[in-house]
Amino acid sequence: MPPASHGLSSPVEKFFQLSLLGLLLSGYLAVAGSGFLDVPTLVVTAAALLIRALLIADLPSIRFSPVVVTAATLAYFGFYPIDYFYISKAFIPATIHLTFFVAVVKILTASTERDYLYLKIIAFLELLAACVLSSSINFFLFLILFLGLAVAVSASSEIRRSSRQHASITRTSPQGLALRLSGLVTFVSVAILCLTAGLFFFLPRTARAAFQHFVSPRYHLAGFSNEVTLGQIGEIQKEHTPVMHVRMDHPEDRGLALKWRGAALAEFDGRRWFNKFAGGRPLRPDPSGMLWLVGQEQRREGERHISYAVQLNDVAADTLFFAGTPQFLRIDSLVVRYPAGNYRVRSPDVHGIAYQVYSRLDPLNTDAVQGSVEPLTPKEQEMYLRLPAVDARIPALTRNITAFERTPAEKARAIERYLKTHYIYTLDLPPSEPSDPLAFFLFDIRKGYCEYFASAMAVMLREADIPSRVVTGFQSGIYNPISGWQLIRASDAHSWVEAYLPFRGWTTFDPTPPDPNPAGISAWTRLGFYIDAADVFWQDWVINYNLDRQLQLAARMQDSGRSVRTGWLDNLTAFFKRMKETATALGVSAFVGALLFVLLRQFGPQLWAWWKARRRAIKVRRGEAQASDATLLYARVLKALKRRGIEKPGWLTPMEFAHVLTEPELSLLLEDLTVAYNDLRFGGRPEAAVRMMQLLVRLETREA
Repeated sequence: MPPASHGLSSPVEKFFQLSLLGLLLSGYLAVAGSGFLDVPTLVVTAAALLIRALLIADLPSIRFSPVVVTAATLAYFGFYPIDYFYISKAFIPATIHLTFFVAVVKILTASTERDYLYLKIIAFLELLAACVLSSSINFFLFLILFLGLAVAVSASSEIRRSSRQHASITRTSPQGLALRLSGLVTFVSVAILCLTAGLFFFLPRTARAAFQHFVSPRYHLAGFSNEVTLGQIGEIQKEHTPVMHVRMDHPEDRGLALKWRGAALAEFDGRRWFNKFAGGRPLRPDPSGMLWLVGQEQRREGERHISYAVQLNDVAADTLFFAGTPQFLRIDSLVVRYPAGNYRVRSPDVHGIAYQVYSRLDPLNTDAVQGSVEPLTPKEQEMYLRLPAVDARIPALTRNITAFERTPAEKARAIERYLKTHYIYTLDLPPSEPSDPLAFFLFDIRKGYCEYFASAMAVMLREADIPSRVVTGFQSGIYNPISGWQLIRASDAHSWVEAYLPFRGWTTFDPTPPDPNPAGISAWTRLGFYIDAADVFWQDWVINYNLDRQLQLAARMQDSGRSVRTGWLDNLTAFFKRMKETATALGVSAFVGALLFVLLRQFGPQLWAWWKARRRAIKVRRGEAQASDATLLYARVLKALKRRGIEKPGWLTPMEFAHVLTEPELSLLLEDLTVAYNDLRFGGRPEAAVRMMQLLVRLETREA
């Protein structure tokens, strides 16, 4: 519990306790925002912080036995190896659990200066962990909060320490102390931020790169590696976490309805699609970062091409996503190409991948003959036609759909059209999983996720002897006009089909009908644009800030300075000419304004007081005096006496003061003034004001 107050206890102790609690809370929220904390740790720590807040408010009377605390601590240290080897199975998560356990114990039991020091260290460790684990702009917000609260804790700690060192304090001013401390904290925090902001853009970051090697790979979205289970993409679509950002190099390409291809899956066992590829071919970029993915002979003239930049967030896997067929890309990492046109990054940065792509778009007309394509090998033909034992109704349905179609392209289009028009897209499916999910989708429920549509088409294509595979990736997303980037979230996850057609090769088909309840652009969506734009800036200029960014920033500053200097000499003459024309008027106006300001600043209060006294004197002469006017008139009496060198001591009453004067005539005059003052001030007799005014005139005349 918080200790008993002492010294400047009321305002300072409360301010210190609340600041320390806020420091712990900001560190906790920073780690919680990274997504690494499990639910039990989140709940237990939040409950401890809440209890601490209640203790500071003196609401409950709770005391924790030292024996119980010691026993719990020893028990957890015995539990730590179990957590490390069997539960977390990694050093960082197990250590974070231990740190938060110690934090909970100290939060609930801290009452000494040593305990408070431990809490400060724990709060700092929480922020350090968040720095390593988090790549979101939320960390920056909590960092600013942590900085302000750290200054508040330091300032209030020093005041508490000083108050205990001095037994007597000659002057205290508890009123408004918290407000003044808050102002000091704000000023110091802003000064620190301004100082470090400049250093940030000129100093390279190396500590974070070193720390992140100790971080175990965090949670990634499933479904974009070598395996996806039916229904898995639909579960991903229920989330709205940003996964990737795309920036088109040409504004006219922003409106294209693109599919971001991630992984193509060839094998199907009735419930999941997967690959059996043993390994891939490493592709190392040249020193400039350029990596050619196709040869010169594969690039055809007259085709539509697009270029774009991609920024993958840390929730995405190490899969590279492309729109169209990538021709070449610029990337800093080693790329591995797998069969089926899948690309992955080896040893990626755990906080995101960035790359630039130049791609060819496939024509929408599936009947267009492009010429000869490389045929499938017999092994590939067998793999892309292989099927498990499927429901007997599926081959029959395939024959009915393609009975009147002749070419593979026509059959593929017929299957795509049938699924789009006879089934419903939905994310709401029964919680129980059927034994044959594909047959359940086609013949029972007749609605489902996108991967049900893609799986059904791929299986029916194989029933029609057309090689096929299922592709996972994302749809276009939504354009953010604030940042200029295309925002693609987990809810944009999608599955479609690629069929191998003669003279065309692998061709894209999408049998999923449109969502009957598409999300509109709401006020929350527009607000999300600003939040996303801030996060893009954070990722672009903070998380991925490197030497290239430093050089880019320096180039921008140089260009800005050059643009300023270019027209400086040419505009100098015109500038001075305009200054000459307006100098006289502005100078006189400025001088007069400054003079009036100085005069009002210097003599304004005295003039205002003189005007108020004059107005009251006029009221007194008219017989409209009030009891409060007696104080004003007596102040004039004291002022007149002070000019004669006579000052009234504070411990004498007005009548006693009149009697101690050595001049008899002046003493009698002041006695009459005091009687009139008492009659007006305490007797409520307005006529006494006239007599007091007459005596005051005599006193001032006598003084003269």
